[in-house]
Amino acid sequence: MEPLTAMVRGIRISYREAGDPHGEPLVLLHGFTGSSLSWTAFADEFGSYRLIMPDMTGHGNTDAPLGSDRYTMDEQVADLDALFTQLGLERFSLLGYSMGGRIAIGFAAAHPEKISRLILESTSPGLRTEDERKSRRESDGKLAAFIEREGIRAFTGRWENIPLFASQKRLPEDVRDRVRSGRLSNDPTGLAGSLRGIGTGNQPSYWDCLEQFGMPVTLITGALDEKYVKIAGDMARRLPDAHHVTVPDAGHTVHVENPARFATIVKEALKP
Repeated sequence: MEPLTAMVRGIRISYREAGDPHGEPLVLLHGFTGSSLSWTAFADEFGSYRLIMPDMTGHGNTDAPLGSDRYTMDEQVADLDALFTQLGLERFSLLGYSMGGRIAIGFAAAHPEKISRLILESTSPGLRTEDERKSRRESDGKLAAFIEREGIRAFTGRWENIPLFASQKRLPEDVRDRVRSGRLSNDPTGLAGSLRGIGTGNQPSYWDCLEQFGMPVTLITGALDEKYVKIAGDMARRLPDAHHVTVPDAGHTVHVENPARFATIVKEALKP
């Protein structure tokens, strides 16, 4: 499954396609430090769909522009919309994990008529207050500076040891090595730009938009990831058509920690 490329609004976006080219489209958006490779293990499970898996700006083989302006929510939503138009996607299901989930929410808010189903794993509509956003911008700025100063290997060692990913330490060594390899393959310029441009401190808050989401929304969380279980519960109470599934004994990366259960939830969510 080799990566493909498209020129979109002045940058090169890399993406992968799999599944049935005539099937219902399903777009999958990876998280921070990930890439389209995050999803290739599910190509057979979701093989009856036309799978579109972009590398987000600054990740994988997609360009990593200098500066943070090109990484903002508005820019990334516009890039995705232009890419989907090139690929002939008029209406599709959209799945996003963590950062990719936040971008999926932003896309659904801007183009609700294009989304038939929305599936969100371990994500948030943003921070509620300006004080929270300011604090997060400061911490993300410091982390971005660390990446630029110390490089991708030092950053990866630091990132994989944050409490959010504690449950990944129980995974088999080959799985942890695969996740680490994916993180190490990213461009430090792109990761720093992502932190400054699309971090939760800079993205809009979409909490007040959720009540307008008319499409079915499935929220997936791991029971060990208590912060995001609570966020998803709060989201479910605002969304008109929401289904929240919490996977026992899993943390933030349900699709890595329990891929079989994750695939089952997604396939159930995609049923007409």
